Amino acid sequence: MVEQRKNNQETQYDEEFLRQLLLDEDIDSFRENYLALHPYDQAQFYEKVGPDIRITIYQFLSPREMALIFESIELEDEEYEQFLNEMDTSYAAEMLSFMYTDDAVDVLHELDEEQRESFLEMMDSETVEEINELLAYKEYTAGAIMTTEYVSILENSTVRSAMTVLRNEAPNAETIYYVFVVDDQHHLTGVISLRDLIISEEDTLIRDIMNERVVYVKVSDDQEEVAQIMKDYNFLAIPVVNEQHEMQGIITVDDIIDVIDEEASDDYSKLAGVSDIDDIDGGPLKAATKRLPWLIILLFLGMITATIMAQFEATLDKVALLALFIPLISGTSGNSGTQALAVAVRGIATGEIQEKSKFKMLMREIMTGLITGLICGLVVIGIIFFWKHSLIIGLLVGAAICCSILVATIAGSFIPLLIHKLGVDPAVASGPFITTLNDVTSILIYLGLATTFLGQIG
Repeated sequence: MVEQRKNNQETQYDEEFLRQLLLDEDIDSFRENYLALHPYDQAQFYEKVGPDIRITIYQFLSPREMALIFESIELEDEEYEQFLNEMDTSYAAEMLSFMYTDDAVDVLHELDEEQRESFLEMMDSETVEEINELLAYKEYTAGAIMTTEYVSILENSTVRSAMTVLRNEAPNAETIYYVFVVDDQHHLTGVISLRDLIISEEDTLIRDIMNERVVYVKVSDDQEEVAQIMKDYNFLAIPVVNEQHEMQGIITVDDIIDVIDEEASDDYSKLAGVSDIDDIDGGPLKAATKRLPWLIILLFLGMITATIMAQFEATLDKVALLALFIPLISGTSGNSGTQALAVAVRGIATGEIQEKSKFKMLMREIMTGLITGLICGLVVIGIIFFWKHSLIIGLLVGAAICCSILVATIAGSFIPLLIHKLGVDPAVASGPFITTLNDVTSILIYLGLATTFLGQIG
């Protein structure tokens, strides 16, 4: 039966079967079946079971085996502390010491200082030194996400000696597809692929076959910039150097995938007007706390709209029909502004919009806003004329929509560029903010035009 279950796990694992093995305390069968799974599937099972089941998992698996699972796990920031508290302290510390340094640092970043120090005190001095080195770097920089487990070889060594180094260090290295070349002072001087090492003659000097044009990042570079570089060059790993060009570590593609996911979630949160993406398992109070700040700000901005409308009370009293089209105008301008905002924020995030192309992008958005505004205005004029049999009202609403879309498009593209120029994340120019701003401007345009031509309407 166990053999049959094991065969089924080539495509999927049987969660209930693994649970039962744990409940039966069948350690041999559990280890045989569970450790045969892909680390991702191991992590998925580990996350799904409750604390009572996980206690048995800690008894059945060594800290080294548990480290591999923790490297594949995807938890909310506050959950790391909860999971570590389920383990014996010494077990957790030993597990962290077996993890790749960058992954261990990611976990330790989520703990309070006291708990972090208690784990570090139980680790060996070499591991603690490596971890403290990464903890010292500013969060969200290349230094904070790099790993120090990489293979480097001296440029004056031979292929034979380089292969010996590679065989010795490969078990502890995060990747060996790229081997980085350094001089005697550990300055980065080149890179060589595993393929080139394998096919080269054993007596060949590394400096004769290495690629000297190395793309690298500095420890202080922002992680988003690093992600863009790795995406552009299709790298599996990229070296990290300090200001003296000394090799400090590498950043691997799996860490960059996490960065891209994190940055995308962060930008989406800001575009949605919340401080962070809501966790569906979180309580309503926690969700409300994340959403309230922007809602309160937008509430006050919305009061500006009400104040503006109050100034045009006489106009609305004279021609009540005008009020009918306020939601149409404000909604349309808000939508066009959000579209322009999305284009601008994405262009800045992906690096498509450079300093020299900002003006070109702005001009394109202005022309786009003009074209869409004119077409929408003409459509509205026709609808209102046939619906309300009033060409004047149709012209007024059509002109207001045309102007509002143009202004909203300009605002949606210009505001993120301005904020980015000031060194602030352009995603803070969120969708709700642009929408509310465009509500104010569109109503001001609409009722201003109505007041100007009030004599012709009445």
